[in-house]
Amino acid sequence: MLSSNEKEAMLELLHEQVVPAIGCTEPMAVALCVARATELLSAEADATGPRVVPETIELSLSANILKNAMGVGIPGTGGMIGLPIAVAMGAIGGKSCLGLEVLRDCTADVLAAARRYVKEDHIDIRLETSDPDKLFIRAKVSAQGHEAEALIKGAHTNFMDASQATATMGQECSECNELKCLTLRKVYDFATTMPVSDIDFILEAKRLNEAAAEEGLRENYGHQLGKTMCSPLGRGIMGDSIFSKVLSVTSCACDARMAGAMIPVMSNSGSGNQGICATMPVVVFARENHNTDEELIRALTLSHLTAIYIKQSLGCLSALCGCVVASTGSSVGITYLMGGTYEQVSHSVKNMIANLTGMICDGAKPSCALKLTTGVGTAVMSAMLAIQHKYVTSAEGIIDDDVDRSIHNLTSIGSRGMDETDRFVLDIMTSKS
Repeated sequence: MLSSNEKEAMLELLHEQVVPAIGCTEPMAVALCVARATELLSAEADATGPRVVPETIELSLSANILKNAMGVGIPGTGGMIGLPIAVAMGAIGGKSCLGLEVLRDCTADVLAAARRYVKEDHIDIRLETSDPDKLFIRAKVSAQGHEAEALIKGAHTNFMDASQATATMGQECSECNELKCLTLRKVYDFATTMPVSDIDFILEAKRLNEAAAEEGLRENYGHQLGKTMCSPLGRGIMGDSIFSKVLSVTSCACDARMAGAMIPVMSNSGSGNQGICATMPVVVFARENHNTDEELIRALTLSHLTAIYIKQSLGCLSALCGCVVASTGSSVGITYLMGGTYEQVSHSVKNMIANLTGMICDGAKPSCALKLTTGVGTAVMSAMLAIQHKYVTSAEGIIDDDVDRSIHNLTSIGSRGMDETDRFVLDIMTSKS
């Protein structure tokens, strides 16, 4: 049975890790850091004057931040991709108080100024080599003889100063201690026993990510994978089944987000795609399966919290594609909607790990919709097997009899075993002409 402290800690974890975000998380986190540094610079230069636009911006970024910011569309730019325009928008019109929605209020005038700013070569972007954290963003800005700096480390919105960057290493809050022993059983018990009124805020994920999917179907974003599956060609091949609807709706939302649509999605663990993947398959299946509102709320809670649990062990950024994590969450949620017990939920996790482990992350980009679709397709199949008590056993590969050990086998491969793969992928991406 869960203690009251564990319940409070998990509830707080959901509130912290399931939040709205606009655009791909990594370039938005960089824009956020630049916006904060620029605000500090403006205060330093003239507390009562207008915003001071930096004359120079020096950025030090970890390799994983660079990898995920190179090829993705930036919201509000009319399809422009990459870090420079995100940095310029953050400096000229970004608002750090908006968090991962930092560019939400940027206007056409801001975009025009940002385009000029990029051409004038004010921005210097470098790979951070001294700090080992996979999520590291340092922005140094200067203007009118003044300088300011902002640092994000460890999480996409986690600001700290240089002294804190080392002083907080190894320290844990009481909430972290409560969550150290988080297990799939505790996640399941929380999602299935908490009062619905305490967790119904998770329906905001449904609202935001459904709107993103509708936007992806309405316009031509990215590779248009979702629209293609909804077209006569797609229907002719895929049919009009629950399965095809789960895939197409999820893909539509991803198409819009990765192409830079100025529309918020509900993220999970700092990733909008993970939020989409943990949400939309569950929402579509619940609608098609005629589940109750309470069942949907509990399934979404189970999906998102499972993804958070796995991601805690994996780390914010890794060589492993985030869809592996989030689609495992959605498989758990779908299994629950099918009437699955904890045992069957565990089976679905093992089936997912046996199939998707090793899918690499080669940066954020429009083709992420393909990977999400692969993950979601596997999620549905894993749930179908699990509900019939069919699952991959410990005699096969990295699966253990204990589901939590299976999860940690997955995350160990993603966080440590694939480190060299991560470096190799980045080398390929940065050496292309």
